[in-house]
Amino acid sequence: PVPGRCAYFVERKKRFCKMIPAAGKRFCGEHGQQEKENDRKRIPCPLDPKHTVYEDQLQKHLKKCNSREKPKPVYFVQDINAGLKDVTEIPEKQVPISSLSKEELENLIIKLKKASNGLELHLKEQILTHQALQEALNDPKNGEAAFKHLKQQASILGNMEKLHLLGPGRCFVEFGAGRGKLSHWVDVALQNVENVQFLLVERATTRFKVDGKHRESTFERLQVDIQHLCLKKVPVLEKKKLPVVGIGKHLCGAATDLALRCLIESYTACCDGESEEPAPKRSRTDKTEVASNNSADNEGNKEDCKPVAGIVIALCCHHKCDWTHYVGREFFTSVGLGPVEFHYFQRMSSWATCGMRETKGSRSEESEEHANDTEHEQTFSKTECASDTLQGILTAEERKEIGCLCKLLIDHGRVEYLQQRGYEAALQYYTESAVSLENVLLTAIPSPSLISEPT
Repeated sequence: PVPGRCAYFVERKKRFCKMIPAAGKRFCGEHGQQEKENDRKRIPCPLDPKHTVYEDQLQKHLKKCNSREKPKPVYFVQDINAGLKDVTEIPEKQVPISSLSKEELENLIIKLKKASNGLELHLKEQILTHQALQEALNDPKNGEAAFKHLKQQASILGNMEKLHLLGPGRCFVEFGAGRGKLSHWVDVALQNVENVQFLLVERATTRFKVDGKHRESTFERLQVDIQHLCLKKVPVLEKKKLPVVGIGKHLCGAATDLALRCLIESYTACCDGESEEPAPKRSRTDKTEVASNNSADNEGNKEDCKPVAGIVIALCCHHKCDWTHYVGREFFTSVGLGPVEFHYFQRMSSWATCGMRETKGSRSEESEEHANDTEHEQTFSKTECASDTLQGILTAEERKEIGCLCKLLIDHGRVEYLQQRGYEAALQYYTESAVSLENVLLTAIPSPSLISEPT
């Protein structure tokens, strides 16, 4: 090495480093550290083997590792929305659809069509828009992927407005919030409205969040799995006692069922006086939740008795549903179906979308901003999609039709669940299939039979 220069030999350049090291040092800052690291051993982190750590710094790393067990927030209640514990368990070994005989597959399809008799097979199209997104929709800087997401968000807001859910004095809870773009546009639509709160529920850490940019409205993130979220223990809801509007865009599989339970059971039941907390404490502080049980004859005030003012969720990924969490088990049982049939139907539901989307370049063309939503629509199993081809008894069109029927049957169970609990629930197409193959919106508001009609 040249005197006064770094003594590290750069193999790639076939020469010594030309940097000037500090006084008394043989190597520059970069290569001095590299030399030290070459003598150190890296081991998998015991908390999460997906990443490694220097063995001599393990104890220090464990204290700050993102995978360490953190103190549970006050609103964390283990498995509060998980569903019943005594349900019939699905057999441990499920035969793949590709391994079913022709007779077994045909029998499943017969059961599916029989259970679907009487259901509305053709959903109403309710593709709306909202003025809050008009400027963004007309902005030529937005690419095709961004434009598709904006159209979906605009239609969701349009449907919320049609149901009179965009108003003051409400808490909007976005389940599976991701970056929080849906809440962002709801906030834009309500920029002149007072007393509005946003809760963004997302179990994973998220990059490029948009809620940090909001100052006027109150945005709060709840990093928790919906399965363990007890809304009534969220401090802001305990303090403000606002009626809740549950929203979500492409809420994946079982997450939809967990969200419905979170709103309709663990939250509504507690607010209606079915918890162990004394009712008088609520009645003195919460005028929006006054005694639905004590004023059964007061029809004019019924709207104030519902702690959940509405639900608007864009559905997604039925192949990720789970019988244990599914809210429509009672409906399935009523039509002679059980966990085994549910398992096959939720796998077959992917037939409605698989093979319908371009496989090359679709993901690479999308920015990181929209990657998560596309991922929801592409995580089906190729084996399940090809299983009927292996049987050689179904055409591509028949496969798609059966997949749509499976999705409809699962969604109808959710609708009946909401209807039985005093809500008027409906399914509709909220955007074109060219914009998103997952284009069904679930909406619910307190039933008109229990509240006065909105003017």
